[in-house]
Amino acid sequence: MLEVLPFAGPLAGQLANRPQAGLSLYWLGQAGFLLDSGRHRLLIDPYLSDSLAQKYRDRGPSHERMMPAPIEIEDMPPLDFILCTHHHTDHLDAATLNPLARRFPRLRLVVPKASLKLAQERTGLDAERFIGMDAGETLMLDQDIEVRAVRAAHEALQRDEQGHHLFLGYGLALNGVCVFHSGDTIPFAGQVDEVRALAPDLALLPVNGRSPELAAVGIAGNLTLDEAVELASSCGIDAMLAHHYGMFAFNTLVPERIDAKAAAMTGPTRLLRAGIGIEYRLTGPSETTD
Repeated sequence: MLEVLPFAGPLAGQLANRPQAGLSLYWLGQAGFLLDSGRHRLLIDPYLSDSLAQKYRDRGPSHERMMPAPIEIEDMPPLDFILCTHHHTDHLDAATLNPLARRFPRLRLVVPKASLKLAQERTGLDAERFIGMDAGETLMLDQDIEVRAVRAAHEALQRDEQGHHLFLGYGLALNGVCVFHSGDTIPFAGQVDEVRALAPDLALLPVNGRSPELAAVGIAGNLTLDEAVELASSCGIDAMLAHHYGMFAFNTLVPERIDAKAAAMTGPTRLLRAGIGIEYRLTGPSETTD
């Protein structure tokens, strides 16, 4: 069961209220999420800096943030793991990862094996801080968190010279629930079977879509809103959080379209637009929350 629990005040204060059952999720903007099981806190694809605005200040489309980070890096509570789905900076951001790793010496980072060397070079962190994964692999984190990696196609399925997939999605099973974060992806053959095998209770899917114009300037796209809903529905997933919008003006989707789609849906899959100031509380069928 997924509960939507709006809260007032800063996210940093809200994170002191740890769940007693299931899992609490908070959107950090773009593809970023914080997951709290009560025992562990994890981040997926956090982009909390403004590093891309600086990188593209004098070239390409503006990467100025449309929304501020919902939490300052120095206000983040202790973290156990960070998972990055691929090497693009809004998913593997040294300006976010490096200060968090310095603050929390026991923090480990899970990245695609194809990005291990790049992640070390970009962040300046020791190799021991990283755990590499590839599609088809399963990893147990601290014996309580099962991570299964699946393929993702950021407009194409790509591998490095060693055959490792550049883009991944993750299925995370903990506290009796499973969350699927697709990473950046479009539909591809075999995707439904791979995702359905994870048996997710909740899907975190991008909805900003893609276009020939963006592809022409080297900006790979994602699922459209309709494609994301179709993926979640085809896999029998109870609920979907739409994200990867509202960060960069050149590559987003207006929120009203997501809300209209959610209001019009009649099938068993529930569509929600990820929002700031909301706790998403996910519990298994036998669990209860406060």
